[in-house]
This record gives sequence, structure tokens and C-alpha cells, in this order.
Amino acid sequence: MDVENTVVEILADLTGNDDIKDDMDMDLFETGTLDSMATVQLLLELQGQLDIDVPVSEFDRNEWATPNKIIAKAKELQ
Repeated sequence: MDVENTVVEILADLTGNDDIKDDMDMDLFETGTLDSMATVQLLLELQGQLDIDVPVSEFDRNEWATPNKIIAKAKELQ
């Protein structure tokens, strides 16, 4: 599975919201789709499924706010 599909599937599973696929520029934090707990789970899932390491101390919410931004960061960290 490619990075984009993996990220979308992780987000859909974590949030229970399949509509993420329809709006890849939705601000996940502003809409309340992701909270701090879900963010940690997201980072753990990305680490496990894509073998990338995202130290929480280096996490900038603005850089991870939308599905498209998450995909870009995941690709950058691979």
C-alpha cells in the first residue's frame, strides 16, 4: 500500500470518519477530527506501518493539520 492510502486508512480508522477521503485539505484539529490522543495514535501507526519516526518533541501541529500535509510529511520522513 502506498503512503497516501496508508495515511487515509489510518485516519479513517482512528477517527471513524471515511469522509476524510473527500476533503484532503480538511483541518483535522480545527474540526475536532483529531485530538491529542488520536494524534499520538496516528504517530504510532505511521511509525508501525510506514517505518517512519516522528519524535513527539518535533511534532508541529500546523505541519500535520490536514491529510495532505500528513502524507507530505510521511513521504518526507521515509
